[in-house]
Amino acid sequence: MAAATPYATAYTNTAVLVPRLSTTTTTTTVRCSALPYLPPPRLSSASFPASTKHFAECRRSSVSQIGASSSEDTSTSLDASELFTDLKEKWDALENKSTVILYGGGAVVAVWLSSILVGAINSVPLLPKIMELVGLGYTGWFVYRYLLFKSSRKELATDIESLKKKIAGTE
Repeated sequence: MAAATPYATAYTNTAVLVPRLSTTTTTTTVRCSALPYLPPPRLSSASFPASTKHFAECRRSSVSQIGASSSEDTSTSLDASELFTDLKEKWDALENKSTVILYGGGAVVAVWLSSILVGAINSVPLLPKIMELVGLGYTGWFVYRYLLFKSSRKELATDIESLKKKIAGTE
């Protein structure tokens, strides 16, 4: 017999470490996750009454909120029906409905593209923090410029009203 070399020993050791497939047939489920399978949590009898007590308290508070706001609900439902009839009248009065649909579709595409742009910016490591600082700086400037003093609040209100008139076409 030939003498065993270190390579032959290594091969035999690796052959022993390889697991063998069993010949019995078993049904297994295939999961495409690297995380281990965790069984669902078991409900103990001690935790069940506490959860029903919490549910009953939440239900009581929601019933009292509904009872308190029932008088307000009738006024909002009337406002909603007025809103829908008003919108229907304005839609019927439009001459260029295709233009409105085109602008609406363009707005949806613009929001989608801006979402993609924000996602790309968010994936750059330092850029989101810099953008947060820019946003905080702009918010601080806006509060100081338009909201802090009474005269500047009046100026902001007149600017908003003039913008509304430009958009509505009444100016």
